[in-house]
Amino acid sequence: MLKYSDYSKLDGIAAAEGIRNKEFTSAELTACAIDRARQVNPSINAIVHESFDSAVEQAKQIDNKPELLQPSKVAGIPFLIKDLAEVKGLPTTFGSALYENYVSPQHSNIVAKYIDAGLPILGKTNTPEFGLTLTTEARANGPCRNPWNLHYSAGGSSGGAAAAVAAGIVPVAHASDGGGSIRIPASCCGLFGLKPSRGLTVAGDTLYESWGGMSVGHVLSRSVRDSAAFLDVIKLERAHLYPLPASPDSFYDAIHQTGTPIRKLRIAVQFDHPTGEAVDQDCVLAVHKAVKLCESLGHHVEEMAHPIDHSIAGSAMSRMISTYAYQAVGKRAKELNLSLEDCPIEASTLAMAKRGQTASAIAYVDARNCLIEAEQKLRVFYQHIDVIIQPVLSKVPAKLGWLDMNSEDLKEYGGRFTAYSGITALANGTGQPSMSVPMHVAESNLPVGALFTAAWGDDATLLQLAAQLEKAAPWQQLADGI
Repeated sequence: MLKYSDYSKLDGIAAAEGIRNKEFTSAELTACAIDRARQVNPSINAIVHESFDSAVEQAKQIDNKPELLQPSKVAGIPFLIKDLAEVKGLPTTFGSALYENYVSPQHSNIVAKYIDAGLPILGKTNTPEFGLTLTTEARANGPCRNPWNLHYSAGGSSGGAAAAVAAGIVPVAHASDGGGSIRIPASCCGLFGLKPSRGLTVAGDTLYESWGGMSVGHVLSRSVRDSAAFLDVIKLERAHLYPLPASPDSFYDAIHQTGTPIRKLRIAVQFDHPTGEAVDQDCVLAVHKAVKLCESLGHHVEEMAHPIDHSIAGSAMSRMISTYAYQAVGKRAKELNLSLEDCPIEASTLAMAKRGQTASAIAYVDARNCLIEAEQKLRVFYQHIDVIIQPVLSKVPAKLGWLDMNSEDLKEYGGRFTAYSGITALANGTGQPSMSVPMHVAESNLPVGALFTAAWGDDATLLQLAAQLEKAAPWQQLADGI
């Protein structure tokens, strides 16, 4: 029988290979994940809806039918879905009391891909209401705690996914990113997190579901190779809602090609916050460590100004996201015959929904045109630069309660939101691939990542660079705060 002490050392690829090599079974892996969840989830509140019995049955089916291991390199490993994606037959609350008692009638498109890939689904992970903030403290489901230090946030909006991976429940978990929601919790929990290029991966069937292409799904993982293998699971073969960038046949193979070292990259670096907010020294130090490591690997790094005004682009994104927030709330309000004001939603969500309700088509188009202009400027910039390095956040992970969506002073909440973030979101607005790589641990025992962003469609370069960084300076695989 597989022991947790052995399970905890496995990334997703190693776990899947162990099943194929008959070292252990999918059912044994799933049992380890469930035991660990029962042990630590009461402390971290990462999983908000359990489907343990169903996951065990799925794992047993995989063990009894070897052909079910064929669809992907990660078949058979236990997996978790963020509570913004629908799993047929499971509750989906979107982190909101507005969706209390809602049970999904079907799988979302990305979940269907994971099911087809042979992944037993353990349940749903915690997220802030509709994924609209930078920490995971939804009133509906309670706060998610950082496994490195339980008094601090695991980040948002994929905080539950990050906490589950960092605490050793699963090696990989589904996440999504509409303004930094993969990369921010990756930084907060010492994990690897890649936001793929817009159009590369499976999305919903409407602009609303993907926030007009700003939000994309992928995973949080402890290893780079797991991220690459899961990207192969969800990458598209033909364009869906957005242009499809060129990509290798397999991202996993792209980072494992023997005898083909990564080319020397031209890297720009910015240590300061792009809108002038103060940046903690720990966050600056993480960037310095990233620069030093890249230079030691032969890459050329040069400090230079960012070509895009983040304030203007951020304002445009905010106007667009407000319309999607209204659609999320308004759709459910209509089903329940509620007015907007009567919806049981958090204060900042209500404020966003009201802005979205009154937004004009002209304002939306102006915002989209602003982001298109930024995309065009970046296309020129990336003709001379391969990667930009920046801080992920301006501060180490926030204390729980510091960024409260129900604050009586929403102006203060907005100021804290802006001061804390404002760096990751640009890649969502312009569709670029962007990743957080663990680089530093602060004295408070909290991890800090560095942000790496490449040109649209250049996901393979980021993964190759990440694999090189991981090999040169391996990071701690599991949190030690729990």
